[in-house]
Amino acid sequence: MQERRKFERRSSSIRVEISHPSFGFLIGSTTDISDGGARVLMESSVVPPEGTDVKVRFKKIVAQVNDKPVAMRVMHVHKNTLGLMFLPR
Repeated sequence: MQERRKFERRSSSIRVEISHPSFGFLIGSTTDISDGGARVLMESSVVPPEGTDVKVRFKKIVAQVNDKPVAMRVMHVHKNTLGLMFLPR
């Protein structure tokens, strides 16, 4: 299978808070991240459907990585794992 990714993935475990008006807040953590997006393992079985635009905050143990939430889109869902893509500002 030919690799179609534009950006190199890096293994990373960063806590994330995903929000959307229809479901409120969900918590998960990244399994990998790139300049194009992230794969997130959700703590619950409730996940937003593909195509949903969400706001995401990346958090470290002692502080947030980003002060303002970043816009991302759910590109794929498999059980409780999401593929998220960064949206242009």
